[in-house]
Amino acid sequence: MTTIHGEVAAGFEPVREAFAANFSEHGDIGAAVCVYQYGRPVVDLWGGVADPETGRPWTRDTLQLVYSATKGATTTAAHMLAERGALDLDAPVAKYWPEFAANGKADISVRWLLSHQAGLITLDQPVPLNEALAWHPMAAALAAQRPQWTPGTAHGYHGRTWGWLVGEVIRRVSGQTPGRFFADEIAAPLGLDFFIGLPAEQRDRVSRMVYQRPAIDLTTVPAESVPEELREQVAAWRDPNSLSNKAYAVTDPAAIDFDSPDVQAAELPASNGIGTARGLARMYAALIGEVDGVRLLTSEALASATNEQAGGKDQVMLIPSRFSTGYMLPTEANPMTGPSAFGHTGRGGSLGFADLEHGVAFGYVMNNIMGGADDVRAASLVGAVRRSLG
Repeated sequence: MTTIHGEVAAGFEPVREAFAANFSEHGDIGAAVCVYQYGRPVVDLWGGVADPETGRPWTRDTLQLVYSATKGATTTAAHMLAERGALDLDAPVAKYWPEFAANGKADISVRWLLSHQAGLITLDQPVPLNEALAWHPMAAALAAQRPQWTPGTAHGYHGRTWGWLVGEVIRRVSGQTPGRFFADEIAAPLGLDFFIGLPAEQRDRVSRMVYQRPAIDLTTVPAESVPEELREQVAAWRDPNSLSNKAYAVTDPAAIDFDSPDVQAAELPASNGIGTARGLARMYAALIGEVDGVRLLTSEALASATNEQAGGKDQVMLIPSRFSTGYMLPTEANPMTGPSAFGHTGRGGSLGFADLEHGVAFGYVMNNIMGGADDVRAASLVGAVRRSLG
């Protein structure tokens, strides 16, 4: 039986029960969950093992890489610049990044970058990984790339390229790298344990990830045995030239070791944010209200940031998805706590979001990277939050 550490406010006991069940029934190895309500923490729990190879326990301050949940942090940085008047979301990207106008991209707006409508999900020629980690070669390659569809006419999840695209705009506008801007303007005022570009002195706090293979690899079974509702996706996974695969093949090699110190130290604003569940939840809490005197966006700026910009069938994931200008919006598969919620998931199960109507903010991080329809851990915790809210 995994010992659960931390505190839960009265009324939120269902979250502790769901968190414990994630270890006993749903595969968690090391994990943490945090919930804020009206600017105060009401759930702050952790447990399990941070490094299965050494047995190092998960502590209150264990850091976890959260994959694409990083996009919520980067999106917040972009909207802070917009609120300050430094960034016009409806202006052409080329206003801030002139080289970007090449190959038919002169009219792509900053908003289309954030909402996955730019069509720049892949590269004709992948960039060597060491150069991609150095930033500028990848930015140059994306500036020269032709879109995969007419920008603004469709949306598709820019899983890897999004970070360099949005991050380069942040860099051009602010004069700071996206990780530095986040550290100075968001993490420092709020005291967040969250990094985009991990400092070397924080390395020993990071958990080691475990990658769970699916019980059944649908790409290896006969096509007629695949459930009908999954056949289009499975066919895309089998096709190396599909957008579903090419979106994650923008570096050479395509596979990235996110446990690598070099990868964790680089700034990948789409995918290598490292922090605590508390850091995620506290950031989202400061988007919908004050947290210890700090609020990141005004009500008006938040409303603009969370209006739906793209919805329907995703050209990369081949399932329905909804995006505001950067944040994921609730869907049937990920309802969060209701229609006024916004946030972002990450590969393997991590999740951060806020819900203005209920005044709640949520963060969940874990080192057993699962994902897929069989992974109910985040959904179980969110369901417990909903029950706690009545």
